[in-house]
Amino acid sequence: MESVQTPQTLPYFIFRLIRGAYIFENLAYLELRYTPYLRTDPQRSQSDRIEQMADIVKTVGLACQVPEYPIVTSQILCMHTRLPYTVNRAIVDLAASFPEFVCGIDLAGGDSVYGDRLREFIDLYAYARDRGLKTTGHLYETVNGCYPELLPYLQRIGHGIQIPLRYPELLKDVAAAGQCLEVCPTTYFQTGTLESYEQLRLIFERCFEAGVDVAICTDNAGLHNVRLPFEYENLLTYDILNFKELQACQEAAFRHAFAWPHPQPPTLLLSNLLQSNSAQTALAGCGIQ
Repeated sequence: MESVQTPQTLPYFIFRLIRGAYIFENLAYLELRYTPYLRTDPQRSQSDRIEQMADIVKTVGLACQVPEYPIVTSQILCMHTRLPYTVNRAIVDLAASFPEFVCGIDLAGGDSVYGDRLREFIDLYAYARDRGLKTTGHLYETVNGCYPELLPYLQRIGHGIQIPLRYPELLKDVAAAGQCLEVCPTTYFQTGTLESYEQLRLIFERCFEAGVDVAICTDNAGLHNVRLPFEYENLLTYDILNFKELQACQEAAFRHAFAWPHPQPPTLLLSNLLQSNSAQTALAGCGIQ
């Protein structure tokens, strides 16, 4: 998708994304996660493309402001395993320069190459934390991406499913650190990472037992043609979660959201609003102003 997501076309793609998220998924909050360097002009020099990244972030940020579809949005800028250190560090600096549009950073790309550049990625995450940025990262998704050295630098763990599956002894440390797993169920069956719903059930069971928060995500709804309500429905249909556990995951998602501006999730905000309106109506009925 990067090749067609140019500065000229990004507003079109983002408008459709925001509209679909609001109408079809009833979302209140959305983090747009992408690598800005890969949306710049590939015909330009590296230094020119680094400069152009700021225009990409501003274009995305302004395009997200769609009054008819009021969703709280923010961006997560992804470093990338295919990009050199200089570009990845520039992405961190860019994220820190636009707090009005950007809420954190991530590391994308194939996890099979993490090991060769591990020291470099640790340095980048440490630098990001020093600059006050929120951090997440694609880690422990596959058996090739299990690097405990990166865990202390993350506030959320992108996927992280190999921790409960293969390294459950780490769950107590994840819980103690207040980290959250971003679990994308459909992805794992499409990529072959998981083979059965029993494995998926085990992931949730071990996380719940250890007190580790789990947020349910779609990963790439456009690519997989799966929206968040369908993920919820599947988890309930296959008896992976019950309604109470699903609600706990939804609340965890807002608790760990990097840019959600309220101390409570939307359900509690609406509940409090309804209770307040009911109380005012009752007082008015009693003639009390």
